[in-house]
Amino acid sequence: MTDAAALPGQPRGAVVSGPATERAVNVLAPNPSAMTLDGTNTWILSEPDSELAVVVDPGPLDEGHLRHVRDTAERLGKRVALTLLTHGHPDHAEGAGLFAELTGTRVRALDPALRLGDEGLSAGQTVAVGGLELRVVPTPGHTHDSLSFHLPADRAVLTGDTVLGRGTTVVAHPDGRLGDYLDSLRRLRSLAVDDGVRTVLPGHGPVLDDAQGAVEYYLAHRAHRLAQVETAVEDGFTTPEEVVARVYADVDRSLWPAAELSVRAQLEYLADHGLI
Repeated sequence: MTDAAALPGQPRGAVVSGPATERAVNVLAPNPSAMTLDGTNTWILSEPDSELAVVVDPGPLDEGHLRHVRDTAERLGKRVALTLLTHGHPDHAEGAGLFAELTGTRVRALDPALRLGDEGLSAGQTVAVGGLELRVVPTPGHTHDSLSFHLPADRAVLTGDTVLGRGTTVVAHPDGRLGDYLDSLRRLRSLAVDDGVRTVLPGHGPVLDDAQGAVEYYLAHRAHRLAQVETAVEDGFTTPEEVVARVYADVDRSLWPAAELSVRAQLEYLADHGLI
């Protein structure tokens, strides 16, 4: 979801349908909307000299898109060997079952309900396929089951909906929690500062070439919104609906229902910390 105010320094990138890094190719799902931006980014990952590929977030239940992902991998000389999910929202995961049938792959996710096969995913785990290595980074907050995938060889991170290529994301209360989300952003910042990650391969929107700048922008935006919510409550706007109308007045009204989820998460965070 895009709920960004006019803060300075919002990172810019380019919408990519095709190669984004040496090991990552994007196939854009045909599901653009106010919530999904240009559509869901389905990522095909592989080592350049390998015949095996990993697909991250096959996307919505759209057979044409799922076949296009499989066929794109085959045109690249790859066979899809594994499917991974960043989280369970339908625009990322609903097509996973059919995609698994089309490719004969297992589906691995944090949430057991989303898995096809015995193996899940856990924090710090390394997933290795055909020489490709992905490190599992827990990034809850958007949802409880949100994961990111660190691709060290490309100095990149796949962020699902935790960091988008444009605007900012919703903290999907009550499943998502703001405290968890802020911790996840700090974890991603550490990847940029300590592990040299430069590129963000998001679940929606353009690829970003300044990972640290993107995360810093997100942290600044969250602090800005939280301060606005706190001020709104002090001014007598106490219900989530009232706070949305006050704080998100600059956002298209079609996004207010999603903004209300973030506001509920912000109000809970402020109450938990004794700030309201």
